[in-house]
Amino acid sequence: MERDEIKAVGYVRVSTDSQVRHGYSLDEQREEIVRYCNNQQYALLEIFSDEGVSGAKADEDEMTVARDGLLDMLVYVKERGVRYIVVLSTSRLWRSDMVRVLIHRELKKCNADVKAIDRPQYSIYTQNPNEVLINGMLELLDIYERLEIALKLKRGRLQKAKEGGYAGGGIPFGYYCPHGGKKLFIQQEEAKAVQQVFQLKKLMPQITLQKISDFMNLLGFTGRNGKDFNPMLVKRILDREGFYKGEYEYGGIKSIGDYEPILAVNQSRLRG
Repeated sequence: MERDEIKAVGYVRVSTDSQVRHGYSLDEQREEIVRYCNNQQYALLEIFSDEGVSGAKADEDEMTVARDGLLDMLVYVKERGVRYIVVLSTSRLWRSDMVRVLIHRELKKCNADVKAIDRPQYSIYTQNPNEVLINGMLELLDIYERLEIALKLKRGRLQKAKEGGYAGGGIPFGYYCPHGGKKLFIQQEEAKAVQQVFQLKKLMPQITLQKISDFMNLLGFTGRNGKDFNPMLVKRILDREGFYKGEYEYGGIKSIGDYEPILAVNQSRLRG
């Protein structure tokens, strides 16, 4: 690779079947990103993806965002010195102020920027008042659309959560949901990895996330899509201990999950 090449990565996401039907499929987004990077003469290193994720759940206390592909991309950008994240639209990256702020913070730490194909002048560093105003208005429209949809869906999802059913969102590592399905099932290889992570943590309580990920890679475990087992994935697994024991939580509702737990748990204690 030439020294003066500008490194870039792509990011694609679809959250609904409707988006696929209206020209937002993952493949179509990838094609647009590849075409854009070729035209701009960017060195496109990787395209990260999240499928069937309606948004990114922001943890305001820990200041993190739960979306696997996005988190893997942020780690990659930092490690590889990537200059641009190329997306079809900024709405593929964030649809709330909290998530936008968190992503901006992480990108500014490594001097990276966002290139939105549908808004060529967009930059997270812009100081032009007109650009700030236009970008803000467009992002507010995205937020309005998101809230309007969320209000229609929330009641049904909350009722489903009360019954322990999968109410949507990112599918936790160790499980899969058949396309169009509404129930989680164990993904055997990923489940073995989850059990191994907790076993390592139990044997060595003071072990770091990096050390656990190093052990997991040495043992031959991988993340989704064959990627290396990284510290971010380890953290997401450890943070979901209750979920892996069958304690389902969604929208402030806690119930016994309607899925098979990966970790051994005393179900009578849960019901009590």
